[in-house]
Amino acid sequence: SLKCFENSQSSSDTNLNKRTKSIYTPLELQFIEMKKKYKDAVLCVECGYKYRFFGQDAEIAAKELNICCHLDHNFMTASIPGHRLFVHVRRLVAKGHKVGVIKQMETAALKAAGENKSSLFNRKLTALYTKSTLIGEDILFKQTRFQTNLWLDDSVDVDEVTADIPDNYLLCICENGDNLKDRKKGDIFTGILAVQPTTGEVIFDSFWDCASRSELESRVLRLQPVEIILPSRLSDQSEKLIHSITSL
Repeated sequence: SLKCFENSQSSSDTNLNKRTKSIYTPLELQFIEMKKKYKDAVLCVECGYKYRFFGQDAEIAAKELNICCHLDHNFMTASIPGHRLFVHVRRLVAKGHKVGVIKQMETAALKAAGENKSSLFNRKLTALYTKSTLIGEDILFKQTRFQTNLWLDDSVDVDEVTADIPDNYLLCICENGDNLKDRKKGDIFTGILAVQPTTGEVIFDSFWDCASRSELESRVLRLQPVEIILPSRLSDQSEKLIHSITSL
């Protein structure tokens, strides 16, 4: 049966170490460690000339991308060709997923000539895409390990890749409610910063708002952001407003 790494996380560290030594492959162990860091992202892991998905990420990719998903060792897995990466990243992002790209930090040729040729490829997260951060230059160009920009190969249709690229705002909200008297009344001083990564446009504003948060509501509805970044401490009135807007 499928052994989900989330179940193993709930066991003791001693038991986890014993299980991983005998059950999980080196690549699976590497994926488990990366997934612990980026739990809310669908991870595309570079493996040679393709990108692989594991576990629940593989099931999500199979559903959204209409690709095959099957059991391999301890995880469900799915894969896509390396040259089609950004086509599929765009599709996953359009479906509302946060997508992380995990790349190999060394080539097969260099690894074969090195002292650690029998060890696992070193991999790390090189990009994290959401609806507001997936911009044109990420799609049209890919950066090699030698820091040169190359066009995607001819098998990729540029129109297909760039279609439906989000052009809406990433909005950040902050509040200053240090005055106890104002806080009790519900009044608060609010600042907003909106960025449109596609064009580089930046909008900022600050204002006093009443308990109904009418000023904040009018600005959020006007900007129609695809993502909102909130502070760790947010007033109840603002939190209720944001929740009502994002749940529409």
